[in-house]
Amino acid sequence: MLRPYCFWSSFCPVIQAIGRRAVAAVEAVGRVGHFLMDTVRALPDVGTWAGPALVQMRRIGVDSIPVTLFIAAFTGVVLALQASYTFTGTVPLYFVGTLVGKTMMLELGPVLAGLALAGRVGASMAAELGTMKVTEQVDALETLAYDPQSYLVVPRVFAGTVMFPMIIAFAIATGIVTGWLTSLLLLDLSTPDFLKGLKLFYLFKDTWFGLFKSATFGATITLVGCIVGLSTRGGAEGVGKSTTRAVVYSAVLILLLDAFWAVVLL
Repeated sequence: MLRPYCFWSSFCPVIQAIGRRAVAAVEAVGRVGHFLMDTVRALPDVGTWAGPALVQMRRIGVDSIPVTLFIAAFTGVVLALQASYTFTGTVPLYFVGTLVGKTMMLELGPVLAGLALAGRVGASMAAELGTMKVTEQVDALETLAYDPQSYLVVPRVFAGTVMFPMIIAFAIATGIVTGWLTSLLLLDLSTPDFLKGLKLFYLFKDTWFGLFKSATFGATITLVGCIVGLSTRGGAEGVGKSTTRAVVYSAVLILLLDAFWAVVLL
């Protein structure tokens, strides 16, 4: 005897898939929470993470300056040219300085540099720690009585949080300087006029907002790189997937943080 057709039975696989995804998401959030708690508990172990932190500050900070300044320089040029195009015949040309300064300090300086460093720093950390994980080097550290959080995670997160504002400060200054040079050479705008626009609506909040935001970007990128790297499974293929995930997650979180801080602090 044939069983009657149940309309809801066709939705069972969909409901089961949604349930599995929901459970996996909750488990992922729990793992991240435990990871953050372990990282916080490792902070008092200064003797372990202080030395590696100096090495990471050089790798994250000094080694990232060239690519950051390159991006900031051309961002300043493009901002000045687009501002002059937009303001033609409607707004005084000295407002080019206003737009270049405000945009570099509040938005494009921190965000563009953060996205670029998500690819450089986040991917590098995920690949390095992922390789250590799949080759059991992390297990070897535990065997030698080293806490992986103190030796691997805290130095990277500390270095990212400290060095990102310094890198972004150089990027903002570079963008403003190249915007000024572009205005001077291509837009027939004098230095006093550019400075007049630059100072017109300047607030000290513009400076610390961009630097504070970049510090949160640095902490986020390094944390994501560490979390994804130390959860790597599956050999070389797993390392490649972890590297991709670290870049994607970092970019998404940077944009979310950017919107969050704009709502909260501005």
